[in-house]
Amino acid sequence: MEALIDRQDQAQLLTEWLRILSEPRRLAILNLLMQGVQCNCELGDKLNMAPNLISHHLGVLREAGLVQAERDPSDARWIYYSINREVLDEINALLSSFFDPARIQCRSLSCRPAFASCRAKPTTVVES
Repeated sequence: MEALIDRQDQAQLLTEWLRILSEPRRLAILNLLMQGVQCNCELGDKLNMAPNLISHHLGVLREAGLVQAERDPSDARWIYYSINREVLDEINALLSSFFDPARIQCRSLSCRPAFASCRAKPTTVVES
């Protein structure tokens, strides 16, 4: 029973992350942040997006914990955004675990006796 609850919790968490990450503008922002720390104006210039739209998507990513913000110590008007590596590692582990091909199991379906769901993996033929 505990494994089922763990899978349900995992599916709920995965659903939430996929919802957050499914927005193309957020993925574009994350792609730039993977290149290093960025400020709102840099993101806007590179993505050709309005500052309020960038702020909205950064807010969603910050609320989820994937993006962190740091104010410039000498001029607090400037905010720099970066990827939260710990949360990124958690997302990677969650996605890798859920979409792991090793989870695919063979079984026969009870509603169709002649059908077996196991099929041999396609082999790659190498011509010499």
